[in-house]
Amino acid sequence: MKPSETQQELKALISLLDEPDNSALGFVSNQLLAYGEEAIPPLEHAWENTFDIALQERIENIIHRIQQVSLFHELSNWSNFGHSDLLRGCFLVARFQYPSLKLETLTNAINKIKKDVWLELNNDLTSLEKIKVLNHFLFGVYKFEGSKREEGNPQSNLINILLESHKGYPVSLGALYIILAQSLELPVYGVDLPQHFIVAYARTLTDEKKPLLEASDVLFYINPYSNGAVFTLKQIEYFLREMKITQQPSHYLPCNNRLIIRRMMNEVLQLYIIDGAIEKINEFKQLMKALD
Repeated sequence: MKPSETQQELKALISLLDEPDNSALGFVSNQLLAYGEEAIPPLEHAWENTFDIALQERIENIIHRIQQVSLFHELSNWSNFGHSDLLRGCFLVARFQYPSLKLETLTNAINKIKKDVWLELNNDLTSLEKIKVLNHFLFGVYKFEGSKREEGNPQSNLINILLESHKGYPVSLGALYIILAQSLELPVYGVDLPQHFIVAYARTLTDEKKPLLEASDVLFYINPYSNGAVFTLKQIEYFLREMKITQQPSHYLPCNNRLIIRRMMNEVLQLYIIDGAIEKINEFKQLMKALD
């Protein structure tokens, strides 16, 4: 179908959204949903050009459903084919709450920080010294810090809000730390530590297809939630003993990006549950299935 014909059909379908018959309305809605995101601009135009509140609500509902279906497919594709790009994973999670968010907005904000750090790095620095430079800019200059748990704000887990407010929870701060470090070719990876989220500084850069399988591959660990504090495997072991948690290799070895995003989404979901946001809970649970 030609673009002009598509637009004509979309306009014709949208003109039927004031149909009082529910079965007919359901058919029209499903036809519009089938067009996907292509239907959003003309739907938005129709919304802006009507004063009918009921019609506006119908249009809003259809746009929202289109966005959710599209987001599910994008996240599923990321999970199955492209989860080496952690920033894109974080971006897709944030789009659940902010559907008009642009990846370029996040990239520009991160590149600004990256440039400042890069200017101070050189090959003569040790691994620990490089992390001190990164910590200086991220926590000293840009003043990123951890949100208090009791604040219970789901949006503090979203990377766009983190980049705006400079406050976030362990997983969002950890994800930003990993994205920045890897963009600077520093071998930093996430570690799925129970009740917390930390990162590991490895001996070499690797990728999702060649995971690190030995604790000896890790030089040291970093806690982005505590201003980049550096610690050792012994301290992880002590923490696990104190928490009466049986040690597993996953508690000290790098994890893949899919697990980081799943953990981020689990934390967002728990905060929606605390808020009692029933509609968001149901929709977010459905979105999380894209990672299965």
